Amino acid sequence: MSLAILYSRAQEGVQAPLVTVEVHLSNGLPGLSIVGLPEMAVRESKDRVRGALINSQFEFPARRITINLAPADLPKEGGRFDLPIALGILAASNQLTMDPLSHYEFSGELALSGELRPISGILPAALTARDAGRSLILPQQNAGEAGLVNGLQCYPASHLLEVCSHLNSVNPLAQYKSTHGIEASEKSRLDMADVYGQSHARRALEISAAGAHSLLYIGPPGTGKSMLASRLPGILPPMSEEEALESAAIHSVANNRAFQPAQWRQRPFRAPHHTASAAALVGGGSNPKPGEISLAHRGVLFLDELPEFDRHTLEVLREPLENGRITISRANRQVDYPSRFQLIAAMNPCPCGHLGDGSNRCHCTLDRITRYRMRISGPLLDRIDMHVEVPRQPLQINRQSPQRQEESSETIRRRVIDAREIQLDRQGCTNQVLQGVHIEQVAAPDKAGNELLHRAIEKLGLSMRAYHRILKVARTIADLEASPKVETAHISEAIGYRRLDRS
Repeated sequence: MSLAILYSRAQEGVQAPLVTVEVHLSNGLPGLSIVGLPEMAVRESKDRVRGALINSQFEFPARRITINLAPADLPKEGGRFDLPIALGILAASNQLTMDPLSHYEFSGELALSGELRPISGILPAALTARDAGRSLILPQQNAGEAGLVNGLQCYPASHLLEVCSHLNSVNPLAQYKSTHGIEASEKSRLDMADVYGQSHARRALEISAAGAHSLLYIGPPGTGKSMLASRLPGILPPMSEEEALESAAIHSVANNRAFQPAQWRQRPFRAPHHTASAAALVGGGSNPKPGEISLAHRGVLFLDELPEFDRHTLEVLREPLENGRITISRANRQVDYPSRFQLIAAMNPCPCGHLGDGSNRCHCTLDRITRYRMRISGPLLDRIDMHVEVPRQPLQINRQSPQRQEESSETIRRRVIDAREIQLDRQGCTNQVLQGVHIEQVAAPDKAGNELLHRAIEKLGLSMRAYHRILKVARTIADLEASPKVETAHISEAIGYRRLDRS
């Protein structure tokens, strides 16, 4: 038979659409052509494949070779198709058994020696191969990543000869079994017990974790804003397998070398520098890659020194904060990446940072302070659920006796998990995700609380978005107390977390 059909996967965002690799040998002048919208790296695979076959002691057919990567309108990129193309040539020239090829999917880049090199984005390909009911043959270096997918039969190999021996039933490859767990990654978390004082800020962080609310800390330098933010992952509930695979798939697509399978169940914590561009935050490039907001999916995005970010850069956060997704559009393609992150930000109260810290060191004029705060637009500030002041602590708090211990992350985490379970049982999602009429159904306050909230709206001039965010935060406070109803005290506390609305 001069026609061979194999299966592989392309990469399109965090999706891995099926690619059928068709290899046909025909009479005519010897040559090799690849069709099906291949980009440069795919077109160059013919030279890598030829070298790999010859150096592996196979015969490279002196015939007209046509390789079709279907569907024809799907862009194909990278070296992931080297392995299926090489196997297709061997099968079409009767150097390889055809029978088992339909039961496998193949991905891997070939060296000229025939060795298999790792590729990026193997995790989405592994997920879709499992769902399609096929086994996956891939490079040895990608085995740890693909092995995270339960139910997948994964066969890693280090050389083309090993793959051919397996398919010819001469020397079968060993199926990979993952050994990665979550115990090691959980031990590395920072502890809230290291934060002395700041009871109001600690309480706000607990509420933020319980309801997945965004949070902005405002305070002088050295008051513990960054310290608190870095400890948020340690009080969040553990990731479910589905959440962990979603997050791991994004990191797999972004950079194969940076992905650590041993930490796949650890919530991501991303803290880009304030010089980061808009493309660095949301993703981009001619071949769109995920940005920081997608790399923080199901985890935490921490923006320190928030007003120092470029205003245009901050504005790109508005849509992902609402929708939990980002769409990157280019002239010839459009890619969606999930971005359901929890935003934690920190800023100084003024350009010098010492406004209101109990000293006389601040000499900022009102005009300078106004310009500094205006770097954060009203629409973006409106989308941040909680604005909390972090004041400078008295010196004696930092010198407290060893007998007095602050609550540990594990203690707080247990309360957060209990509150999350209440939310999931009631509405199937966290309070932050609630929209429209569901907010009124779930978080409707009692009569006194409703009157208090309406007085606050009139006095502070709050928007309807801020009104809904106060209701959602109040609902989370009630969940932490296991209260079935939102009461006046919950509304009052939630209003207190809108610091900049009161300025």
